[in-house]
Amino acid sequence: MIRVVLADDQDLVRGAFAQLVAAADGMEVVGEAATGAEAVDATRASRPDVVVMDIRMPDGDGIEATGRICADGDLAATRVLMLTTFETEENVVRALRAGASGFLAKSARPAQLLDAIRTVAAGEALLSPGATRSLIARVVSMPDRGRAVAGRVGELTAREREVLVLIAAGLSNDELAGQLVLSPLTVKSHVGRILAKLGARDRAQLVMAAYESGLTRPGGA
Repeated sequence: MIRVVLADDQDLVRGAFAQLVAAADGMEVVGEAATGAEAVDATRASRPDVVVMDIRMPDGDGIEATGRICADGDLAATRVLMLTTFETEENVVRALRAGASGFLAKSARPAQLLDAIRTVAAGEALLSPGATRSLIARVVSMPDRGRAVAGRVGELTAREREVLVLIAAGLSNDELAGQLVLSPLTVKSHVGRILAKLGARDRAQLVMAAYESGLTRPGGA
């Protein structure tokens, strides 16, 4: 059962999401919030698998709330799915740095929201190829590069770096296995070691590390 907290300052939107999630197989709503501060409190109280977080909220916006949640060691298993229009790239980049695991347009269809929750809950990064290219291009041009996670890329083996490049390209574990002619279990082990060595929460941070370290470049250059 995927346990979900919904954070959105619009009651109608939050209510619609709550009905959708509650009606889905294998999901339940364990908390709701209308502000950033409430989102943090609800997450700490219920320890959900996923927080669906709107960026624009009062009393600490969704990005600030995401940073507080992802910095809390007691919430290491919680993933944050940000709701955005992709129109404010700077905010999306800030959310990535704060620890968000994925992004979904608020105009997405109901089935897409449920799929996004499942994807993020499974530890995958939800970053569409188009969004990834534009966002990462902005990230690598920002002055505060060289994060601790990216700085550890040099500690990876040649095979692990190869896996990291493919993760940054958006490949799933099954696709990685086919590309590298490895078993899915072996790929899973490689990904686990990379996460541990880089001190990363999930694949979204691995994508960031690959680009920020220069291992992968926007456009594949």
